[in-house]
Amino acid sequence: MPLIPAGLRAFLVRVPFLVPAVRFLRRGPLARDRNLLITLIVLTLTIAVLSARVSAEWFSPALMIPIILVGGLQLRLRSLAKLLCAIVVGLVYVGVTGGFGYIGPGMLAAFGFTSVLAAVMARTRGKLGVQGLRGDVMLLELRDRLKKQSELPPLPKDWGAKVVLKQAGGSSFGGDFLVSLRDGDTVELALVDVSGKGVDAGTRALMLSGTFGGLLGSVDAFLPACNAYLHRQREAEGFVTAVHVRLNLATGEYVITSAGHPPVVTFEAGTGTWRVSPAKGVVLGVVPDLHCEPDQGMLRKGDALMLYTDGLIEQPGRDIDAGLDRLLGEAERLLPSGFSGGARNLVTSMSAGHNDDCALVLIWRP
Repeated sequence: MPLIPAGLRAFLVRVPFLVPAVRFLRRGPLARDRNLLITLIVLTLTIAVLSARVSAEWFSPALMIPIILVGGLQLRLRSLAKLLCAIVVGLVYVGVTGGFGYIGPGMLAAFGFTSVLAAVMARTRGKLGVQGLRGDVMLLELRDRLKKQSELPPLPKDWGAKVVLKQAGGSSFGGDFLVSLRDGDTVELALVDVSGKGVDAGTRALMLSGTFGGLLGSVDAFLPACNAYLHRQREAEGFVTAVHVRLNLATGEYVITSAGHPPVVTFEAGTGTWRVSPAKGVVLGVVPDLHCEPDQGMLRKGDALMLYTDGLIEQPGRDIDAGLDRLLGEAERLLPSGFSGGARNLVTSMSAGHNDDCALVLIWRP
């Protein structure tokens, strides 16, 4: 939206001495920044004059604090520095003309804190190359895309599925994510765990989710392709584990491959027990050629597959096998209430007492 309406601009260009001013306001790629700076400086000086000459109660110098915040959100760092200089000039003018009693130590501290905060915001936006709150909007869009990508595709009525993602510290970003797709009667899904937790691992998880989502369904050997991609990266930023499941919805046959990930467990309705999958492999990105030992089987009526991340079974000072045993014991509580209702309760129970990213995926045949 232009700063000057079209009708007013057409009128102004007819006034000879205003033509250079109009051209100045419209000239250059940073015209919006310059025009906003001029507006804020004029507003600052106006408040200073009204505070000193009219009433410091009606036009308090504290009204300049929102101006600093607007500058921190919208101006470049260099323009913000000019605005802060105008703020200082306005405060000195108020102090000299109206008396320094209007500007106490508390107000000066508020101005100092707000100025530092605005400078930090402007510097961060300068690095990102965005204006205003656009950087936050971009993160929200990325978060929504990641959540949408973690949703399983619609399954036939004779199948059920439940996905539960819980990030450390209640953050919107974490190191655990799911990618999936359905092609006819074939469903592929991969549960990935990036080292770290919360926001620290979230940025890398956002990048890898797009890459892994593109590879899923495009290559036959999904985990070896992911491993080759990570091995080509020059910067080693911790480890990545993943488990991949290819499931035939018509027959119930499945193939599980794992790369350093906690083992998938299957529920066999015929015996009423959970079985630990023997599929295993090396953590992604460590060796140039990844060799996986797959596990094959078939889901019959009442059977289920459960995928999860190490946040559910790892606890400080405890063996991981003990955590797996506890998970299988807690999973027995899913049977009376059904898999769908008990999935979140299982995650809540297993993650109590420690702060880590957790993910659980359940697929079953009712």
